[in-house]
Amino acid sequence: MPATTTRRAAKNALFDGFGRIAAALGSGRRAEIVELLAQGERSVEQIADQIEQSVANTSHHLRTLARAGLVASRRQGTHVHYRLASDKVLEVWLAIRELADEQLDDLDALADAYLGDRTHIDDIDRDELLVRLQRGDLVLIDVRPAGEYAAGHLPGAISVPPDDVDRMLEELPEDREIIAYCRGPYCVYADDAIRKLTAHGRQARRLRDGIPEWRQRGGPIETGAA
Repeated sequence: MPATTTRRAAKNALFDGFGRIAAALGSGRRAEIVELLAQGERSVEQIADQIEQSVANTSHHLRTLARAGLVASRRQGTHVHYRLASDKVLEVWLAIRELADEQLDDLDALADAYLGDRTHIDDIDRDELLVRLQRGDLVLIDVRPAGEYAAGHLPGAISVPPDDVDRMLEELPEDREIIAYCRGPYCVYADDAIRKLTAHGRQARRLRDGIPEWRQRGGPIETGAA
């Protein structure tokens, strides 16, 4: 009996260890942080601004993720910068999101409430985009914030941050289709850009997923500011 009890305690501890990963991701804000860091490294202040939380609350979430080994940090002067600890963290996050998409009956309604009506927004998948990029018969725009573009973007993409879409309309060629992409399938920046472009008579579609999925599947990435 003592040996059996000891083994049960050891097994409990082992599975509690597994559970720490799930618990660390068991918050919408922490899941949002993981998706944000999939775009590139961020300071605590930048993360807090993006997820619209206080620096104190954001730091608490980051410490939880760090204790689970999901994020790593470095200090630069008075600022602490965070990044995903490994590519495995991204794989886990994408798997969770895919599972939610398959299993949660209300996910479409939740997405529609945030993203708006997507009925008239056409998309393009990765394989078709690769072919079109080789042909050079489209304009590819990255509609994420400029810092995310600099951290990594698709080859040949033009940086058009969310607030610059209206200004860039006159500069984008009118005789080629425009493909917009952002952080992923649930990122609103690309949807908003497509709505503005099509409202001005442009032919435009969005990439079905985003930079993290592109990188995970071995797609080429360029770095550097626009």
